[in-house]
Amino acid sequence: MQQPTGFEGGRLLVVAFEGWNDAGEAATGAARLLAERLGLAEIAAVDPELYFDYQFTRPTIETAPDGTRRLSWPGAAILGPSGEPRPDDDEVVTGPGADRLHVLLGAEPARTWKGFAAELIDAALTADIEGIVLLGAMLADAPHTRPLSVFASSENPEVRAALGVDRSTYEGPVGILSVIADQAERVGIPTVSLWASVPHYVHNAPSPKAVLALLGKVEELTGLSIPRGSLEEEAKAWESSVDALAADDEEMAGYITQLEQARDAVDAPEASGEAIAQEFERYLRRRGDQPGGGPWRPRDGA
Repeated sequence: MQQPTGFEGGRLLVVAFEGWNDAGEAATGAARLLAERLGLAEIAAVDPELYFDYQFTRPTIETAPDGTRRLSWPGAAILGPSGEPRPDDDEVVTGPGADRLHVLLGAEPARTWKGFAAELIDAALTADIEGIVLLGAMLADAPHTRPLSVFASSENPEVRAALGVDRSTYEGPVGILSVIADQAERVGIPTVSLWASVPHYVHNAPSPKAVLALLGKVEELTGLSIPRGSLEEEAKAWESSVDALAADDEEMAGYITQLEQARDAVDAPEASGEAIAQEFERYLRRRGDQPGGGPWRPRDGA
């Protein structure tokens, strides 16, 4: 399968935002791991005063290694190669374009989304970005005991043909990722969106298993090799902790069994691509308008 320019060997930008787009902190977890493994440094950032409501996304106070305390403000920044020596070779991202990989990390803004997206896309153009991978994670009717699925889509017909991904048919509320993707495509930067399904009944905890799923899909589409570090052990521990929680809750355990049966039916060899797509659309619609989703609960007929 031939990759379009920017998705194997080009200057690639991986994007993730905290908030509505980031169930289980999976998207930002994957993006942060990439930035850390590559030793990236900030090359462009937005002025948070223009885009954030601090009563909604509050600044935090932190203690620095030297003992001083400082404020950390919400924002968004593009991180690029720093020119400094990279981490230990065993922990470095390798593969085509690894030395040109950029990461955009931030919090979803509260206002002026068009201007926010335009400013960041201008910065991406300045950095000669050739392709953008947008990472998201959604709360879904997904059993934690099965591999967590990642849905890939693109509005770009060349990207769909080259990578073998679909065009999303979802209609409804969107997050800042969709605005970034729209702005990027308008200026000629091809995009692909990756959405991991996070079990909604454990929505309060970070999900290392979903981080792993996103990283695996990034590798598949870009040809990169991304060291996992301790993530696989963390994912096993996460799954075991949910197992223990379900063992003490008969109703929850029964609900998870229903989800497993539904997932196994979708994964069966006879399941069609259309059936899988319909299952994904059902995930999206059940998520509704709530940015963080609600607590787990059994659903009749689930």
